[in-house]
Amino acid sequence: MMAVGEAGRRVAPYAAGGAARTFLGRAIDGVQGFPGSREVARRQLLLTDDAEAAVRGVIEQHVRLAGIGGFVTQVGGVMALPVTLPANVAGLGALQLRMSGAIAHLRGHDLSAPRVRIAALATLLGEDGVSEALESGVLASTPRELAFGPPLVDEEFRARLTGAVGQQLLMRVTAKSATLTLARGIPIIGGTVGAGVDAFHTWRVGRYADTEFVPALQIERGDRLPERTS
Repeated sequence: MMAVGEAGRRVAPYAAGGAARTFLGRAIDGVQGFPGSREVARRQLLLTDDAEAAVRGVIEQHVRLAGIGGFVTQVGGVMALPVTLPANVAGLGALQLRMSGAIAHLRGHDLSAPRVRIAALATLLGEDGVSEALESGVLASTPRELAFGPPLVDEEFRARLTGAVGQQLLMRVTAKSATLTLARGIPIIGGTVGAGVDAFHTWRVGRYADTEFVPALQIERGDRLPERTS
């Protein structure tokens, strides 16, 4: 498996400068060929007319997409990020971040708020990864606390968290590659392991985001958010 230090060096250009904001923006707001979190949430709401059922639908949809061979790499190409991360790594991160953003939106969080975007990004670390980030000082709060925290996000913190997420994704992909090497000699199984690993990690991220994004306000209809009252 790739050493943590080596993974960190590969992620450094990705986290630097405006690349972190670019990644967040394209994954959550969407780009041509890749609808954003709000649109994904809207479609699920129209299908279910129930926010909680829509959350489950969003998770199931993204688990299926992560399990489609070649789709994650295609997403990475659509992102067209000015970074050196492999397309499959960037694609998996974008897919999972869109999913977390859609869950946050369905729970009434404002996706235009930097704190909510950062909270969605933090869920990509997973429960164990967040615990490690809290211990190491990369994070000072859980995704749930970030979502309800101060409105402004420090640029250095954004880049540091993006780097940690990229490193986590790289290490997962490296671990998957090692598993594939072992599975190549096994009939049938070898061809399905890679997609299954991506789908499993996406499911875990989705379940974690589901627990962290507690409702900020109630969504009552499938086509709109309720009006705020003063």
